[in-house]
Amino acid sequence: MTRLGVGRGTLRLRSGGPTALGGVPGGAAIGAALGTLAAFLGEVRAPESLLLLLTVAGGLAGAFPLSRRVLHWGAGLLSLLLALCLLTPVLLGPLNALSLEQRPQTADAIVILGGGVQCGTRGLAASSQTRLLAGLELWRAGYAPVVTVSEQSDLFSATCPKMSVIEREVIRKLYPQHGPQVLTLSNVTTTRDEAARVRDLAQQSNWTRVLLVTSPSHSRRAAGMFAAQLDARGVSVISVPAPETRFDATLPLPSDRLYALQVVLYEWLSRAKQGVGGTPER
Repeated sequence: MTRLGVGRGTLRLRSGGPTALGGVPGGAAIGAALGTLAAFLGEVRAPESLLLLLTVAGGLAGAFPLSRRVLHWGAGLLSLLLALCLLTPVLLGPLNALSLEQRPQTADAIVILGGGVQCGTRGLAASSQTRLLAGLELWRAGYAPVVTVSEQSDLFSATCPKMSVIEREVIRKLYPQHGPQVLTLSNVTTTRDEAARVRDLAQQSNWTRVLLVTSPSHSRRAAGMFAAQLDARGVSVISVPAPETRFDATLPLPSDRLYALQVVLYEWLSRAKQGVGGTPER
């Protein structure tokens, strides 16, 4: 609302507070930014719907004074925390705490955990490829005669090619003759499923030790889930993580720290979900 005021012979325009409509674009912009951040940091499986939801929610919050203040203060605090993570090496400690690296030993099998598939290109995700190559290096070094690959379930996408099929084809191309014995962990959705499949194989084949290959940030949590399934059956689990290829683990650059923040948040949320009885993520 605009009023005309007269004081000491002069005309003055007084503007009232922002209207409800005026706060909507700013709130929607903040909501869109939060949706983008959540889609990246949380590896959200349906980022389009989340982005739309947060954009609309931000616009609605911007329409009312109280919710607008909460939105602005919350976004400001989140920005400060994000800046701390990107401008300093504060994530080094939490990142290193996620990793469990042990010296490889002679074993019965090398368990290569799945890291995902690019459905559009029908190729392996970068983490899957890195894990596969690291597992094959252990096989070439003579640590075990058997490697396992994972076949993902159709829970999230029935149209994606099977990860195990692609990995077997990669192995055949690399070693057309005298390659490793390859076993498939069928119909898995989570790391817990993979551990259960390995438990069954270990019982059938009398395995006593397996080498576990996954990404460094996933290695400690994965080793714990495998130990929970295998220790009671006399099968030891040795964690031999693959190299980290998504970012420099010493975190010299803000871009490295951003990807580190992604994996740290993902692992923390997965552990929290598992702690309250939910299904752990991959």
